[in-house]
Amino acid sequence: MRNIIKSAIFFAGTLACVLPVSADKLVILHTNDTHSMIDPDDKDNLGGVARRKVIVDSVRAAEEHVLLIDAGDAVQGTLYFNLFGGELEQKLMNALDYDLRILGNHEFDNGVDSLAAVLRHADSKFLATNYDLSESPLADMFSKYDIRNYDGRKIGFIAINLEPAGMIAEGNYDGVKYLDAIESANSAAWWLKNIEGVDAVVAITHVGYDPTTPPGDVDIAKNSSDIDVIIGGHSHDLIKPGDEEMPYRVKNRQGRDILVTQVGKSGKNIGKVAIDLENLTADYTTIPVDSRLDSRVTPEIPDLIRPYRQGVDSLMNHAIAKTAVELPQSSPALLNFCTDAVLDMGNQLAKGIDFAILNKGGIRRGLPKGNITEGQIITMLPFDNRIEVMDIKGKDLMPTFTQMARTDGNGVSRGVEIVYSPKTATSDAEVKSVVINGKPIDPEKTYRVATIDYLANGGDYMTSLTNHTTVAKSTDTLYKDLLKYIKSTYKKRKINPDDSVRMHP
Repeated sequence: MRNIIKSAIFFAGTLACVLPVSADKLVILHTNDTHSMIDPDDKDNLGGVARRKVIVDSVRAAEEHVLLIDAGDAVQGTLYFNLFGGELEQKLMNALDYDLRILGNHEFDNGVDSLAAVLRHADSKFLATNYDLSESPLADMFSKYDIRNYDGRKIGFIAINLEPAGMIAEGNYDGVKYLDAIESANSAAWWLKNIEGVDAVVAITHVGYDPTTPPGDVDIAKNSSDIDVIIGGHSHDLIKPGDEEMPYRVKNRQGRDILVTQVGKSGKNIGKVAIDLENLTADYTTIPVDSRLDSRVTPEIPDLIRPYRQGVDSLMNHAIAKTAVELPQSSPALLNFCTDAVLDMGNQLAKGIDFAILNKGGIRRGLPKGNITEGQIITMLPFDNRIEVMDIKGKDLMPTFTQMARTDGNGVSRGVEIVYSPKTATSDAEVKSVVINGKPIDPEKTYRVATIDYLANGGDYMTSLTNHTTVAKSTDTLYKDLLKYIKSTYKKRKINPDDSVRMHP
């Protein structure tokens, strides 16, 4: 109760936006992790902002009151972001008239100053409940919560974000103070229901459905008393009614069902939450964003995109090499190719490298069979990471391998095999054996490892990697180094990587 009272004092200083409207049903359309996917995906022809607008406009025409919400990571993942820094994404979200938005971790990819500059062009209202932004450039741009009035019912909205440390690159979130997610969610929801008198609370989150590093949406729901709906993001889960593995209703502390939603990634689906304002029940469906909508696309969105398209198309059409087979995003072969490339490129920076480590989450797309282009390589590894060579003890590598095991394995270069026990209902994944170039890992030996600076600084919760000594670091981004590597290494042969699983149960 002490924490709730302290939070109550904090929230009392926040002005809520109360918008009087009238309806017997509130329809919330929501997206998450659209990741700069402006056009339909070039593999499955799903998604695209022009198609999304058709759906939004159709629902707005059919329903009296509609809210459009985004749960973060609207940027990073295509050349539109690499080339234009989020400018186009903001224009398009303005064109779709998003009502409420929250931050994802990738909004910070160009740093907090750049984020503030870009968001000043956005028309949406932004929420951040468990980020104290008072000492950051974002201070005057976010509210702690929002209240809207529909047909005599008051609906409150809060925003819960993930812990930046270990997920966002150091230096990119300066001035942002993280507040405990579960405590902040409960305190804000309590304040809204008991002080502001709202009838229902919707938590918009970017923490993941049930992540390996909690808390996630399931944890928030189970530990809540006053939250009614959770609209989530971050983990790229497509939650559908009836899915037993990822239930869309989770019991709270009192045994009451909380609706939990998320619609995957890349804008391939839109979520639709319908709240009955008479009995305050909520239901949920997903709407696919596919080619059936193409005949109804209006010129507004294509006209907005057109000035940006030339630079994107020129890179996406510039072939630099060929693959012998298709390399899907989640395939062991692509992970091996990228990790082995880090090893080879690291060897150009320093001598005597034992192996390389790469996070599979940094690989954002696959490669087709046949010609591959410059643009595909940039969007495959789009982040502002640099290859770093480090010296580190075996005993400091073991916790990193354990963390990698807890995410069902990550990238290790040729000559390395790691065996782990998989996660069960009663125990987490644990490393059973590590063999490096034919020998078991030696806790006291100093290994020379090539990786990326994001991981070297403890990213993806690989905190033990910070116990290293830096030997060398590239002056170019990973994708620029990889482009040079591919052009020089695969002039006369096709890319055909080893497809073995090097880290496995």
